[in-house]
Amino acid sequence: MSMEELKQEDQILSKLKQTCSDLNNLLQLSFNVETSLSEIEDKFNVMQENLSIASRRIAPLQSLSIANKALDTKINRAISPALSLLESFKLSESLQRKLLELSSKLANEKSFNKRVEKLIKYVDTVDDLNEAINSISRECEPAIQKLQEVVEFLSRTKATDQFRTHRLRETLITLKALCETEVDAMRFDGLLDDALLNLQDEYESLLNKMRHRNFIEAKSDRDDDDDIDDHDDVVAAADMVSTDLGSEEEIEVLTRISETLAANDCLDICIDIFVKVRYKRAAKALMRLNPEYLKTYSLEEIDEMEWASLETAISLWIQHFELAIKNVFVSEKTLCCQVLGTIMDGVIWPECFVKIADKIMAVFFRFGEGVARSKKEPQKLFKLLDMFESLEKLKPEFSEIFAGEAGADICSRFRELEKLLVHSSTKVFFEFGLQIEANQDVLPPQDGSVPKLVRYAINYLKYLLTDAYSATMIRVLRTEQIWKAGVLSTPETDENLLKDSMFNIVDAIRRNVESKKLRYKDKVLPHVFVMNTYWYIYMRTRSTELGKLIGDQYMKKTYKIVAEESAYSYQKQAWGPLVRMLDKEELKRVDKDGLTAMIRAKMEAFTKGFDDITQRHKSFYHIPDADLREQMREATMKLVVPAYTEFLNNFASSLHVKSYPSPEYIEDTLNQMFEVVDHHKSSGKSSLRPRQMRDPSDGSKSLSGEQSRRSKDFRRSKTSAIDT
Repeated sequence: MSMEELKQEDQILSKLKQTCSDLNNLLQLSFNVETSLSEIEDKFNVMQENLSIASRRIAPLQSLSIANKALDTKINRAISPALSLLESFKLSESLQRKLLELSSKLANEKSFNKRVEKLIKYVDTVDDLNEAINSISRECEPAIQKLQEVVEFLSRTKATDQFRTHRLRETLITLKALCETEVDAMRFDGLLDDALLNLQDEYESLLNKMRHRNFIEAKSDRDDDDDIDDHDDVVAAADMVSTDLGSEEEIEVLTRISETLAANDCLDICIDIFVKVRYKRAAKALMRLNPEYLKTYSLEEIDEMEWASLETAISLWIQHFELAIKNVFVSEKTLCCQVLGTIMDGVIWPECFVKIADKIMAVFFRFGEGVARSKKEPQKLFKLLDMFESLEKLKPEFSEIFAGEAGADICSRFRELEKLLVHSSTKVFFEFGLQIEANQDVLPPQDGSVPKLVRYAINYLKYLLTDAYSATMIRVLRTEQIWKAGVLSTPETDENLLKDSMFNIVDAIRRNVESKKLRYKDKVLPHVFVMNTYWYIYMRTRSTELGKLIGDQYMKKTYKIVAEESAYSYQKQAWGPLVRMLDKEELKRVDKDGLTAMIRAKMEAFTKGFDDITQRHKSFYHIPDADLREQMREATMKLVVPAYTEFLNNFASSLHVKSYPSPEYIEDTLNQMFEVVDHHKSSGKSSLRPRQMRDPSDGSKSLSGEQSRRSKDFRRSKTSAIDT
């Protein structure tokens, strides 16, 4: 074995020895630890025994602690609602004191703007007080219930002495009595009730102060001008646009008061105040226009009214109705929405607005319906059309103002009034011709002038065809036609809607004239009557919408030519016999001895006949149209004066010329008879030239054409359209 191997073995042996020594030490240490642990175990056993003894001793105390904790929890549950209730009572007392202070300041405040500001604070305080009382009302029952539970628990468990339990029971009884009496008193008999009554008064006062400012100011300003009458005031008021009735602050206060009253079970009172005050304000605004005519609405009363009064009443009704819709009710609706719009999600305010407008609208509808149902007199047509046109123009605004279920009844009555006006207008128009037919029993004018009925009817039809009424009349006729024939019927043109009815009326006038001319006993008067009347009809319709609608050729053939033929007949009957007295053919058959006597007899007969016929012209024969009268004068001059002058000159030797009228006298007499004035001789007149004493059946074409159109336009105002 080598040296190196020996060294390695020694090293290994040395390590083994060291390891053995370490193991011995470790075993000794383990023994020592085991001994210590045994001692510790003994100590722990002693401690455990001690703890067991202590635990058995403190077990009753632990049970008592748990019971105390449960009792503490129950007491806290009972006290917390009671404490909260006490805080609510304190808050209520504080708010009541504040409310009294604000009420005092509000009563002494004179400035309107500052008063409005204080009123807003007052409303806020009322709302806070109401909330505090509501909180008290909500908290009373839980607080009583919790105290009841505690009292029952303590009585059952004997967790405390009887003295404390008795005090707690008395507290419970007192709280119950307080909640049963004091809370209701605070709500219904206390300061809150007084504050709500005060708010109702303020609410009514503010609403009453909100007037229709623009209308009233315009009215008062115009009242200072003596040159402006009531009619102009109405027109000016109707032209105004509606404005808000109150300022933002006033609207805010009214809205807050409305909400406060509604929250305190006073919604019905709030609505009653609002409707009552605003109805009076709206009615008073319209009453400033003095609509006395609205008191007359029954058929009997309207039929008994004079036409001038009824015409004025209808005009005022149209203007007042427009004013009510565009100004008064628009403003009232806006105010109603602003003040009551937040209540019940905006459901209640439309009904309130309709309540305000309903009575006023009923008065307007009542008068309009009375007019529409009254006697169907011709002169009412234009006013009926005015009423219908005004309703048509107002229909979009009216439908918007009274939209919704609340305004359904008012809209329905509006439509019914329109229907009545359509039926009445068409009935008046269609019956006009029948009334002319029924007028045949009335005697014609004794002087042969144009009958008032003809003037009335022609002017009536002409005015109906003006721009002011033609479109409305067509709309009315078309509406009536659709109602009768149905929506699917073929519509007629605007021209045909009027043409047949207009033609029937004009033809009724012609038949009336033809019937009346037969009632004259004088031979000349029928011709004067027909000449005057037909010439009047032709000249008044020429170049007018009525003439174009009927047809110019028809008017010439039916009226102009007949008027010319009547003029020829007039000259033949009136002046023909007079001129034939100067016929020289009879003188050729007389010898010289009887010639002078016959000449003188003819002159005397002519003179007497001339005086007679001129006197009859002055007394019985009247030609009112200046141009026609001038043409008749010229034709008579050409017929009489030359024949008389020739006869006088030819037989001057057989006559004492100075004993007979001179030709100049004859001419002057004729001028005076026809009342000629120089301006009537001016050019530009239409010409009616009678036939030159020829038989109308000889086929001669001596009828004159129109020389020129009449230079005078027929002018009249709307209210004087019908010459009665």
